[in-house]
Amino acid sequence: MPEPTMAFLGCGAAALMHSRTLAKVAPRLPRLYASRIGEKARSFSESYGGSGWFDGYESALADPHISVVVVTTPPATHFALARQALQAGKHVVVEKPAFLTTAELDDIAALAAAADRQVLVAENYYYKPIAFRLRELIATGAIGELKLVWLNATKQQRVAGWRCDPLLAGGGPLFEGGVHWINVLAHLGPEIESIECEECGGPMTTVTRVRYRGGAIGLLAYSWELKSRLNGVHMSRMYGSHGSVAFETNGIFALLRGPRARVLLPGLRDLMGRRAMWLDFLAALKQPRAPQFTLARARVDVALLERALAGSPAEEKQPWIS
Repeated sequence: MPEPTMAFLGCGAAALMHSRTLAKVAPRLPRLYASRIGEKARSFSESYGGSGWFDGYESALADPHISVVVVTTPPATHFALARQALQAGKHVVVEKPAFLTTAELDDIAALAAAADRQVLVAENYYYKPIAFRLRELIATGAIGELKLVWLNATKQQRVAGWRCDPLLAGGGPLFEGGVHWINVLAHLGPEIESIECEECGGPMTTVTRVRYRGGAIGLLAYSWELKSRLNGVHMSRMYGSHGSVAFETNGIFALLRGPRARVLLPGLRDLMGRRAMWLDFLAALKQPRAPQFTLARARVDVALLERALAGSPAEEKQPWIS
């Protein structure tokens, strides 16, 4: 595949984050922007090094020069836009959470296979240096047999716009943001056999418990309302039969205890994993080959969220921000 020409559908915070990363890892890659408000797309393109803009999503999808579409609109719109992009012969990169249900994901997977196009899910946490290091420690037996994983991902976060609307966001904070940490739990190595979630006085704070095949337990505390001295900076831990690792949740540092105790510095240059993710995606599109984070892996995350959040449909839920 020649160098792709990329169109972003949606000109918000996610599009800005990806644009900044792409400007560093692929500065010559043509990036165009589409919005339902043409002036917004034009301004975004001019401000962030774009190669052009479209007045509406349909115009971008109809352009034969566009080979890759990046869907950065609210989650409830991902399915329809991904379908339209595949039907127009485009490869698709879709922001997390990729789709609202496994049924939607399966429909997209079948359509992508039929169209011989790729659908890549922008789950950057899979590519975080700390996630790679945790997987490595388990795989190499550095802490022995896995027993317990404890993730503290609590913070206070301002919520505005479409995130206040369950119909657009697809669910509450655990679905929209906590999916990152469900991803971390799901891809450590052992398969998750069961999952359950409990709200702590409301959906803004939840505790999720998973059981891995072999008996290990994983616990995730996730919140958008809990204040801390250093907002979002907490310690998490992973315990095995012969050692443990304590790590700053976002991956700034880790302390390994076992037969050989040492300080680990997973990597600050790409703390959030966006650089590694886009390098992998661009290589996967160009060669072509499957990315490291496949659509099948993304399906695992969606299926776990479905099971954890089983209950009233989104249409019956009330906004979690009053």
